[in-house]
This record gives sequence, C-alpha cells and structure tokens, in this order.
Amino acid sequence: MSKFLSFPFLVAAFSGIAMAVQGSLNSVLAQKTHLLAATLVVHIIGVVVSLISVLFLHIPVVQFSWLSIPWYLYLGGVLSVVIIGLVALSIPKIGVCNATTAIIIGQVGAALIIDHFGWLGIERLPWNSWQILGLVLFAAGAKLLFV
Repeated sequence: MSKFLSFPFLVAAFSGIAMAVQGSLNSVLAQKTHLLAATLVVHIIGVVVSLISVLFLHIPVVQFSWLSIPWYLYLGGVLSVVIIGLVALSIPKIGVCNATTAIIIGQVGAALIIDHFGWLGIERLPWNSWQILGLVLFAAGAKLLFV
C-alpha cells in the first residue's frame, strides 16, 4: 500500500491540524498572560492529561528501566517548551499560515537530515534526488504562501 494517504499519513496530517490549532491557542494565551506562564500552564495541563491517560489505560510506567535510556532521548521535553514558546512568539508577528509554513519547512528539512544520517536512533533512510527536489519545490511553494 502506498504510504501516501495511508492511515499513518492521515494520522500525521491530523497532527499537523492539531499543531496549527495548538499554536494559535498558545499564542493567544501567551498574549493574555505571559509567554513563560502560558507555557508552564499548558505543560501542566499536558502532564495531567498524560497522567490520566496512563492511569486509565493501565500503562505500567514503573516497569521501564528509565535510567538505562540515553539522556538525549529526554530532550523532547525541553524541546516541547522551546517549540511552544517560539510558536507562540512567531504567530502574532507573522500569522498562523506564515508561521506554520516556516515550521513545516524547518521540520521537513531537519527530517531529511535526520533520516539521511540516521541520527537520534532513527533508522537511516538516505535521501534521494527526488526528495531534495521536493524540498526545493516545497520551499518555493512556501514562499508563495507568505503574505
């Protein structure tokens, strides 16, 4: 089955929709409060929702050997704070569409590099000329979205 329009593709697309909505909500929340205070509250809510989910689904959190996992795999938590803060800062200045377009260009560029070199424990998937052309065309299309 083609990866395009497969279930994982649709799940990822829904994630993109959620990210655009989340960025908008966090941006307005930060404008009404303070960027760091809004980021803290959003993460506290995320912790509560995660805790309820783990308890409801009976996920055995204590059975994992957390200390044996490489330290850098925990940087997602730090990056989450950075991402929410930077998105909340950029949206009021350049708009949701422009900010989301820039985010996606950055994501795709970084993803190509991570896949190509197999960084961060990801299986190595070398890029090909079509992917590079796709990124260039994607960036050109993104330029057309900037208003």
